[in-house]
Formats: sequence, structure tokens, C-alpha cells
Amino acid sequence: MSNPQIHTELQQLDTKLSNLVELCARLQQENRSLKNQQQNLIEERSKLIEKNELARGKVESMITRLKSLEVAQ
Repeated sequence: MSNPQIHTELQQLDTKLSNLVELCARLQQENRSLKNQQQNLIEERSKLIEKNELARGKVESMITRLKSLEVAQ
């Protein structure tokens, strides 16, 4: 292998390595972003479940009061 050819191959290798480092950094950022998004969705889901349970309790309470009014009449 001639010296210019080795130099060219080293440049190509350096370019590929730089591209891989860039890709790795982007993937790490995307991974952090997805983890944050997942955590936010988990928290939102938890709040929605809590609201749903509260609404269910209120509806059950209203049904119980309506049934007691029916019986009283």
C-alpha cells in the first residue's frame, strides 16, 4: 500500500468514526428525551387513574343517595 492510499483510508476511517460518535451522541440525547417522555406519561397516567377513581366514588355515592331516596318514597 502506498503512503497516499494509507492516508486516504485513514481519512475515511476518521470520517466514519466521527459519524459514529455523532450518531452515538444523538441517540443518547434521544434516549434521554424518550425516558423523560415516558416518565411524564407515567405520571399523567397515574393522575388520570386517580381522577377516574375519584369520579367513580362520586358516581357511586350519587347512585347510593338516589337509591335511598327511592326507598324513602
